[in-house]
Amino acid sequence: MINFNNPELKILKTLNTPAKIQDFLDKLPINFEDDGKGETCMSPLSVLRTKKAHCIEAAFLAALVIRMNKLGNGKALVVDMRATKDDFDHVIAVFQNGKGKNAKWGAISKSNHAVLRYREPVYRDIRELVMSYFHEYTDDFGKKTLREFSEPVDLGMFDDTNWITSEDNLWFMHDYLDSVKHYKILQKEQHKKLRLADSMERVIGKITEWKKR
Repeated sequence: MINFNNPELKILKTLNTPAKIQDFLDKLPINFEDDGKGETCMSPLSVLRTKKAHCIEAAFLAALVIRMNKLGNGKALVVDMRATKDDFDHVIAVFQNGKGKNAKWGAISKSNHAVLRYREPVYRDIRELVMSYFHEYTDDFGKKTLREFSEPVDLGMFDDTNWITSEDNLWFMHDYLDSVKHYKILQKEQHKKLRLADSMERVIGKITEWKKR
């Protein structure tokens, strides 16, 4: 691919299973956006060269590698998970373990917390996959905050841009994900009946892997 050098291409080609992609992303430090340049939405090439990523940046890279290495259905698919206004949204790359009616969905996910991570391809559909994150998706007060999810978005729709190797932020892709139809996972009457995460769950939820310098 244009602009990837040979060592970078070699790295991407070795990531020939979803598990290897996840392991690679886990080794990248979290992008805390603390270099004075403000918020970022980096391209896959920029992630490789800066050696850091947050969730949407990692999802874009993971989706690209899934497509490059023809894993699952060979498409670069991501799903946007939307939280309440007082919490953060999360983006995951999704994949299938085969084709046809028996194919199951899994997810590659970059998070600095002990939860919201990789999902094995054992889920029947995207809703079931997203719901596997519901009980762990909490804020610092123990409130369960996950509310909506999008259908998988094929990043191939952006191939007429230079999203893979751009040196600019991919805000147009970020905004598109936010604009597509999202499906609610709760009815209004369920919101107030949700139990708060208990004290042990809150402790686990606050564990972080990478610390700000």
